[in-house]
Amino acid sequence: MQGFFEFLVIMCCAVFAGAAIYINLVEHPARMTCDIRAAWQQWQASYQRAVSMQAPLALAGLVFAVLAWLFGASGWVLIGGLLLGAVVPFTLKVIMPVNDELKSLTGEQAEAQAEPLLRRWNELHQVRSGLSLLALIILVAQA
Repeated sequence: MQGFFEFLVIMCCAVFAGAAIYINLVEHPARMTCDIRAAWQQWQASYQRAVSMQAPLALAGLVFAVLAWLFGASGWVLIGGLLLGAVVPFTLKVIMPVNDELKSLTGEQAEAQAEPLLRRWNELHQVRSGLSLLALIILVAQA
């Protein structure tokens, strides 16, 4: 069971990290080449889809890491899982206020206010990418 749970946590972490890094390196920079209202609209559509993918991956990875550790995996597996799981409270406490501001804008407001919020959102999202990449490196290194 330990090996099975280790595989699952690595899989969740790899998918999360890959998606998070893709957003920072590809999707968000491309979004920001559009006019700001279009960028804001695209962020909203992307955000709704990403929530349903990334939150479950982070939480499942944390649960699988704890289970692997309980079945005898190294403490490094637990640390990797905790780093991946840390993106959830970071998102709720730090990124969510920016998300809420972006979601509350109207089309007219977006033209004047969305650009600095989208830039700040990307900076904060880089922390999620970094945490998940660090977790993946730890998990793969110990495997």
